[in-house]
Parts: sequence; structure tokens; C-alpha cells
Amino acid sequence: MQQAFKLEVVDLACERGDLRLFSGLSFELAAGELMQVQGENGSGKTTLLRTLCGFVQPVEGKVLWSGQDISEWDDTYHEQMCYLGHLNAIKDELSAIENLQMSAGLAGFSVSEQDAISVLRRMGLRRKEHLPVRVLSQGQRRRVALSRLLVGDSKLWILDEPLTALDVGAVGLMQELIGEHLSNGGMVIFTTHQPLQVAGVQTRQLALS
Repeated sequence: MQQAFKLEVVDLACERGDLRLFSGLSFELAAGELMQVQGENGSGKTTLLRTLCGFVQPVEGKVLWSGQDISEWDDTYHEQMCYLGHLNAIKDELSAIENLQMSAGLAGFSVSEQDAISVLRRMGLRRKEHLPVRVLSQGQRRRVALSRLLVGDSKLWILDEPLTALDVGAVGLMQELIGEHLSNGGMVIFTTHQPLQVAGVQTRQLALS
């Protein structure tokens, strides 16, 4: 029987310096669910996402994955979670293939060159796979970063402004990929300043103020 994964946030409070960004925040996210975090600049959207990853420690409350505090998990939680920040986190001197293989390696698994090529072509980067990413456009560089979502078996995608620099076609592709991930039992929490709608899926809204 397949394990049922669930993300739970309980009475969470986070600060930046001496500033309390939010407190008493609680919600759950289950398989097949899509949630958008909304709020003004400085409201703590990125801080919340990084806290869900375990990169930032809350001042109050806890984050649970399948009922267990994420601070108590071994590497398994980070293998089941994929975070993509608003920065691409790619190396200019490496090719698209090498960047994808490197990011996968940092997550604890390997990707063959053939598999990397297949993923990059799915992301619309045919004939760009072997080029150093410094020669690619901003939109193509973003596609390289987003290709990380298609390798491994992450259940939870945490995406900070995933549509940055993408053209209309790439936005449509991302919506399609998110839809596939949700239909396969995955879950997604994201921020965006651009419209993101997935066919057949109701997006839950979480407002920070």
C-alpha cells in the first residue's frame, strides 16, 4: 500500500531580524493539492517556503511531514521534497546537462546523460543541452533550473516564483507539468506574481498579512 504523504504546519511563527513576519499559521497540504501563498512584498512568503524546507527555523510552531517534525527526519524528507527558489542556482560555465546532473547529485541521486537530455528536451531545450548556460536567454536558464523537478521522485514541490522569465509557452508547460505531478499524488505550494492555473485543479489560497 502506498504511503499517504501530508504536510502539516502547526501554529507557525517566523521572524526576520526583530520583525515578526507572521504567527499562529496553521494549514495542511495533502496529495493532489495545489496551494498559492499570497502577500505583499516583505510579508514572509519566501521565509515561509524556506521554513517548510527546513532551511529557516521558526520561532514558534512546527512543520510536520507525514506526522513527524521535519527536524527529526533524516535525508528522506529532502529526498521527497524539491525546492526551487526565485534564483536559478545554476553555474554559468556548466552545460544544461551538467547543471541538471549537479543539482540531482546534491539531492542525493544520479541522472544519466541520456535521461538529462530527455528531461531538458521536455523543457523545450532541444539543441541547447550541451551549451554552457551563460549563452542561454534568461527564459532558457529558468527552464534549466526547472528541469530539476522532472528527475527524482519528489512528492512535495516548493516553488518560489517558478514562472519568472518564462514566455507564454513555457508557462503553459509548467502548468501542464504541475498538473501531471498532482495527478500522480504529488503536492505543490508556490508563490507567483503571474497567473498560474492548472486544468481541473482548484488552487487553494494562503494569504500572509
